[in-house]
Amino acid sequence: MAKLINLKPLKEFLDSSTGGGILLFLCLILSLVIANSPLAEGFNALLNTLLGFENEHIQLRYSVALWINDGLMVIFFLLVGLEIKRELVEGELSSPRQAALPILAAIGGAVVPALIYTLFNAGTETHHGWGIPMATDIAFALAVISMLGKRVPVSLKVFLAALAIVDDLLAILVIAIFYSTELHFTYLMYAAAILLLLIVFNRLGVKSLWLYLIPGIFIWYFIHHSGIHATIAGVLVAMTIPTNDTDIESPLEKLEHAIAKPVNFIIVPLFAIANTAITFQSEMIGGLTSNMGLGIMVGLFVGKAVGIFSTSFLCIKSGLAQLPDKATWAHIAGVGMLGGIGFTMSIFVSLLSFSDPLHVEEAKLAVLIGSLLSGLCGYFFLKALSKRPHI
Repeated sequence: MAKLINLKPLKEFLDSSTGGGILLFLCLILSLVIANSPLAEGFNALLNTLLGFENEHIQLRYSVALWINDGLMVIFFLLVGLEIKRELVEGELSSPRQAALPILAAIGGAVVPALIYTLFNAGTETHHGWGIPMATDIAFALAVISMLGKRVPVSLKVFLAALAIVDDLLAILVIAIFYSTELHFTYLMYAAAILLLLIVFNRLGVKSLWLYLIPGIFIWYFIHHSGIHATIAGVLVAMTIPTNDTDIESPLEKLEHAIAKPVNFIIVPLFAIANTAITFQSEMIGGLTSNMGLGIMVGLFVGKAVGIFSTSFLCIKSGLAQLPDKATWAHIAGVGMLGGIGFTMSIFVSLLSFSDPLHVEEAKLAVLIGSLLSGLCGYFFLKALSKRPHI
């Protein structure tokens, strides 16, 4: 009898805290290889293939790329929304003193990169991309810090996770307010009416997830046609899912556990493959030294670190919060560097910022370089700290 395939290594990989980040990195490499090989033309044709149906009443026929970016990514935003709500109810954001440090650090880490980008691009045709360097990629940042294992305090990982979650919330608000197209209020009213129904379900103690998720699909459809980016629907639905602060598994925790692996191991990697397929061109090198390219790279690599560290310093010195347990100021500086890993959300905002395809590609390349520099410097800086006797 044939020997059974040992699936234990695969299970360990899927269960590991670094698995999603490693797969994301591999998909990034694969995407770049495809984009700069003879497969590029066929791959682009695949991304532009139309799927779905339409008639005089319903429009659901979109390209594969749009289904990924506006359809599948709504599940990513649903997961982000669930994480935000859980942290607000029972996690690091559940009390003012616990929440002060990650919230204020995230705000500083978002505002400073946006200001740096604006300084580089004020008055230029690329000024609208100021939201690109604001975000931190949760999967990549946590994957990098998890690779350090016991070299860093557990509290530092918790702080980075809470900071990244608040960071994502800020990015979602920026997308909803500043990167929406012309608004169609009829569709917004339809979406608002269904959302109100879900809030009523929550208040009545309805726990069936299907009674939230099926109406959530309609919210996605109406928001998609309203002019606000469709992925916001995921966050709105997440906020209505019931949860609690007890040890009993809530509907929110059940849904979070159900979609975490599909999001981290299927949806985000697909997004990476579809959106980092950058075909390198000679014109793009100039883009890296352009106002836009420098604004993104300096914003991510310098702005995030400065914003997170300086805001944390002011917050702690003023008595609003305290350093994470067993962490030092140097650790906070290292976390600030890891905060510069923008990737998923930064690329997402790049797609919304520019209509010129060359600007989009240049922005993606700048995001990749800024994120890579931030990740490498943050990792090796924190690793070096662990070798110092007094840390």
